[in-house]
Amino acid sequence: MRYVLKIAYDGTDFAGWQCQKNARTVQETLENAIETALGVKIRTTASGRTDAGVHAVGQVCHFDGDLSVPPEKMPDCLNRHLPPDVRVIEGWGADEKFDANRTAKKKTYCYSLYVAPREMPLKERYAVRIENAPSLEKLQAATKLFEGEHDFKAFCASGSSVKTTVRTVYEVRVEEGESFGSRDLRIYVTGNGFLYNMVRTMTGELLDIASGKRSKESLEEAFANGERGLLGKTMPAKGLCLREVFYQE
Repeated sequence: MRYVLKIAYDGTDFAGWQCQKNARTVQETLENAIETALGVKIRTTASGRTDAGVHAVGQVCHFDGDLSVPPEKMPDCLNRHLPPDVRVIEGWGADEKFDANRTAKKKTYCYSLYVAPREMPLKERYAVRIENAPSLEKLQAATKLFEGEHDFKAFCASGSSVKTTVRTVYEVRVEEGESFGSRDLRIYVTGNGFLYNMVRTMTGELLDIASGKRSKESLEEAFANGERGLLGKTMPAKGLCLREVFYQE
C-alpha cells in the first residue's frame, strides 16, 4: 500500500527536510519514528525539500509498505514516537501512481513579517521583524510584477543543480493584521515549483519595490539577466512556512 502523510514541523532546530550526515533533519526524524513504531525501515519521499530553519504545516510525503496500521491511524501511531516539533497531521492511502513529489501541481508558501521598533519574543520564532513597511496598497500593487512565467535564476542561491530556473507563479497575495500591538504582514506565494531561496528573495524584493528602493525596470532586468547581484538580500529562513501542496488542478 502507498501511504501518504501530511506533516507539520517547526523548522528552527532542523537542518531542513532531507537526510544529511551529522545533522538533524525532518526526514530522518520521521523515518526513525516509523521504524520504532512499526519495526520496518522506510524511505519517505516528500513533495520537496524545505531548507534549514523553514517551517511547514502542509508538507506531504509518501512511502510504501505492507503494514497492519491503516493510513488514517498512522498519525496517532507515529506521533507518540515523534519529538514535539514534528507532527503527522493526516494520513491516507493512494494508488501507486501518486508521487508526493512528481505529481504535485502547485505549492503555497507563506512568509511572515511584523513591523515593530523592537523584537517581540512571542513572534520572533516564526516571523521576521522589520522597522517599517510600505502600505498594504503598495505591496499589493507590487505583487503583480512577480506573477506569471519568469526565469527566476536571479532569485536562486548559487550552487543549485536544477535543470531549469523557469517557474510559474500563479498568485502573490499580501494579508495584513495586528497582534500584540504590532502590524503583521503575511505574503502568500503560490507556484508550480520553487528554487532554493526563491520565496525569501522574492519577499525582500517585494518590500524594496513597494518602498521605492527598486523599480519595475530593475526587476525586469533581473528576470532578463539572471544575475543575483541585481536583487536585494535574501530574507531569513524563520519567516518562511510551507502551507499547502496541491495535487489536482
